[in-house]
Amino acid sequence: MKSWQTGLVMLSLSLFTAGAQAQQIGEVSTVFRFLGKNDRIVIEAYDDPKVQGVTCFVSRARTGGISGTVGLAEDKSDASIACRQVGNTLVFKGKLPQQEDVFSERTSILFKRLHIVRMVDPARNTLVYLTYSDKLIDGSPQNAVTAVPVPHGNPIPLAK
Repeated sequence: MKSWQTGLVMLSLSLFTAGAQAQQIGEVSTVFRFLGKNDRIVIEAYDDPKVQGVTCFVSRARTGGISGTVGLAEDKSDASIACRQVGNTLVFKGKLPQQEDVFSERTSILFKRLHIVRMVDPARNTLVYLTYSDKLIDGSPQNAVTAVPVPHGNPIPLAK
């Protein structure tokens, strides 16, 4: 296979794979479309892959119409996040870096992604989650933040 074809295949795979799979909780319609899906707000749940017992709930706009139905529309950068402890205890699956991109999902056919970043606040023994959207050329300053306090008897293991 030629090198440009290999590069194209790798680019295609990276565009269509997501780090963590979201579970859709529900959606509400915001704009009626005659053809294709309506514009809507969806709520999705993401389980933190390194902290068992933490789930992040993200609500965001999804564009409908024909282009949205076939996956060609660019979704808006608006998103809201609420992360919560959902289990009886929090279990850390190894040491956590001070800051880590935990989830990333494309929100347009090319170049735009929704990110969820986990940051550790060791002084307060708290996990802080930030959501934002970026583009290859121009990102958006729109963001949302939430925090999950960890009981003091369960210190967050930090990577050095």
